[in-house]
Amino acid sequence: MQIIDGKKISAQIKEEIAAEVKEIVASGGRRPNLVGVLVGHDGGSESYMASKTKACEQCGFDSSLIRFDDDVTQEQLIAKIQELNNDKGVDGFIVQLPLPKHIDEEAVIEAIDYRKDVDGFHPVNVGRMMIGLPCFKPATPSGIVMLLERYGIDTRGKHCVVLGRSNIVGKPIANMLMQKAQPGNCTVTVCHSATPNIKEMCLQADILIAALGSPEFVKEDMVKEGAVVIDVGTTRVEDSTRERGWRLCGDVDFEHVAPKCSYITPVPGGVGPMTIVSLMHNTLLAATGRAY
Repeated sequence: MQIIDGKKISAQIKEEIAAEVKEIVASGGRRPNLVGVLVGHDGGSESYMASKTKACEQCGFDSSLIRFDDDVTQEQLIAKIQELNNDKGVDGFIVQLPLPKHIDEEAVIEAIDYRKDVDGFHPVNVGRMMIGLPCFKPATPSGIVMLLERYGIDTRGKHCVVLGRSNIVGKPIANMLMQKAQPGNCTVTVCHSATPNIKEMCLQADILIAALGSPEFVKEDMVKEGAVVIDVGTTRVEDSTRERGWRLCGDVDFEHVAPKCSYITPVPGGVGPMTIVSLMHNTLLAATGRAY
């Protein structure tokens, strides 16, 4: 059993990005510029944005954060998005989700210029991804693919079972791993809340990707010997032994599942760091014109 170290791989990729940025600047080019838009004061969103800002510094990017209070109107938010769309000094930007209930998230996503949509959520990017055209791909699935690639995990002809059908992880990773590529060329099954025989499906998986948001859902008896297990779950659960009173818990019962695996990602330290570095990679693609 080998632990897939997302921290190590993300650090390597950030170093590679920083080296390319250094060459760009030395040649007279400008640094990639990523802008974040944050609505409200959600603790998770605040910490995520702080991580993105730190990663930008490590990669040599310029970055800034635009803040709005919870009561910002949809019209005001979209007006700012249009400004960013038209700002030639901005290579990419993200609008941190979730948004307050009075704002239509889909309308906000569609207002973003797909050529600056480094989150990869715009319908144009989603459509291009579906048919295998160059595009910005969502950060978490991209991070998973990077991990599989960096660890030399052969995916061709493998049966990949994805638990969860979210637009952010489940659907895109299923699509990416069925493409004619390496990593890719998988036979993919997507399971969800209406799947009646999830345990039996999981036992068929050569590669199991858990993205349900259900702590320790995947048990030892759901995983076959030698499987590759990718745990995307990050749920805060109460833990009185921790100073902060909680810990991050994945969708996989790591302690009991890990001994059966050929490779497995931990939580934290697995997929999480790769989500941030994938966003950095998308921003570099945007700045260098290599996304399309």
